[in-house]
Amino acid sequence: MQRHIGLRWPSPPGMTAHDHGWAADLRFAVHCAVALLGLLLAVDAAARHLTWPRALLWTGLAALLCAVLVPPRVRAGAGWLSSRGLLHERTVCTDRLVSARWSDGIAQRLVLRDADGHRVEVDPEVLLANPALWHRLDEDVRGCVERGTLRCGVTALRQLADRIDRRHARAVFTASGLE
Repeated sequence: MQRHIGLRWPSPPGMTAHDHGWAADLRFAVHCAVALLGLLLAVDAAARHLTWPRALLWTGLAALLCAVLVPPRVRAGAGWLSSRGLLHERTVCTDRLVSARWSDGIAQRLVLRDADGHRVEVDPEVLLANPALWHRLDEDVRGCVERGTLRCGVTALRQLADRIDRRHARAVFTASGLE
């Protein structure tokens, strides 16, 4: 596989796992922004205060809401994982991970760092909802643990693996009528 500035080129589309819920989340963000814009314009028009500058202000506010609500797009292939936001895309070589940790803050994130110093933050719910993404990451993490390159974060990844296993076991029990 070719390398470019320490990162792997994405594999062919059939070999790439991605977040299947991203398109629905994008639609939700757009619908929320459009609903807010419609509501603000309707209230302003009903109050007879609607002018072009105010309409532009409300449009900008709705666009800002959409930008805040659009989730990053997570994709993974053999040896890499990327998260693309509105302004930038970050990629780590998952076959060269050196650390994995939980970020501090309101929204829990898994922070992955590779040997080249690249860093990606991933919402664990994305990995929980997309087994193919988790499988790609887990395969490479196991290799890093065997080689001893993953120096910190094995516990964080085991916690995530346990959550994923519990969720899938519950889904199997529910589908089979045993729950």
